[in-house]
Amino acid sequence: MKVEEAAKQLEALGNPTRLELYRVLVRAGHSGLPVNQVQERLGIPASTLSHHLQRLVQNGLVSQERQATTLICRAEYPAMAALVGFLADECCADEACSASNQAA
Repeated sequence: MKVEEAAKQLEALGNPTRLELYRVLVRAGHSGLPVNQVQERLGIPASTLSHHLQRLVQNGLVSQERQATTLICRAEYPAMAALVGFLADECCADEACSASNQAA
C-alpha cells in the first residue's frame, strides 16, 4: 500500500461519524447491512449518512450493492487488512538499530 492511499483512508476514518459508521459495518460481517438499518443504528439523517458513506466508498473502505430496492453496505475487509498491515508491518523494525547503537 502506498503512503498516499493510507493517508486518504486514515483521513476518511478520522471523522467520528465515519469511524462509527465504519465500525457498524465491520461488526455486521460480510453480509453487510441495508442502508436503512445503518441509519437506524447511527441515528443520523439520511443525507448525512449518504455523505459519509460516499467518502468511505471513494476511499475503498466500503462497498455498496443494490439488491432490488435495497442498498446493502459492506466493509471492505481486504482494504481494512491492508491498512492495518501498512500500520503494523514495520512495527519495531528499527529497534535492532537503536539497540546496537546503545551497546556501542
